[in-house]
Amino acid sequence: MNTSFIRKCALALCLVSAGAPSAWAADITVSAAASLTNAFQDIGREFEAANPGSKILFNFGSSGQLVQQITRGAPVDAFAAADQESMDRAEKGGAIERASRFNFVRNEMVVVVPADSAAGASGLADLKGSAFARIAIGNPDSVPAGRYAKLALDKGALWDVLKEKMINTQNVRQALDYVVRGEADAGFVYATDARLLPARVKVAFKVDVPANILYPVAATRGGGNQRGGLAFVEFLKTETAQRILARYGFLKP
Repeated sequence: MNTSFIRKCALALCLVSAGAPSAWAADITVSAAASLTNAFQDIGREFEAANPGSKILFNFGSSGQLVQQITRGAPVDAFAAADQESMDRAEKGGAIERASRFNFVRNEMVVVVPADSAAGASGLADLKGSAFARIAIGNPDSVPAGRYAKLALDKGALWDVLKEKMINTQNVRQALDYVVRGEADAGFVYATDARLLPARVKVAFKVDVPANILYPVAATRGGGNQRGGLAFVEFLKTETAQRILARYGFLKP
């Protein structure tokens, strides 16, 4: 769990014990996949403007880590994941309101390289070349982007060939950061992540993954403001939210 989220939880406990004003009840804690960071921050501002008195508190990270936090009792009101597996785990753990679950966007996977890279690559097999000694990938055990990448590599019988080159990261944004800083020669990221830093990274090629990359969202149980969580989930269906998501490169599901 990241330190900012711990501080938010600690603050919540302090305010409750001190007799916090009712306005605190209008705070809505949303845990969301790291790849949603920029879009959700904009959506949060729009939600707050449309709902005076409400405050969105975001906790971004890998979907797998977020599920662990939620199922262990973290006070979260809504959860947006980058894959179905993570949301399925939350649902099986009784942590979400099943009726509120739906897929709100779709993404694509790409391989990026530093913007000044002279190494050529047009497909996964090219990553076997000596120019790609370090490849950043979200840890497949907890990061959806890593799982999608591994599925694609397994399909091409390339995972065992390339795994010694892999640098596991805690989330997809860290994989992007490694490429930006030149600490990796290539990285598996979402198309939406690649769009954020066009001057620092370039897309080498699109990765053909075996399944659509669909992002599910749902209101959670036990967060303290289920009504607010449901309101945020419903807000993602609005034209305002969908327009923001499209601006960041997310696709219709």
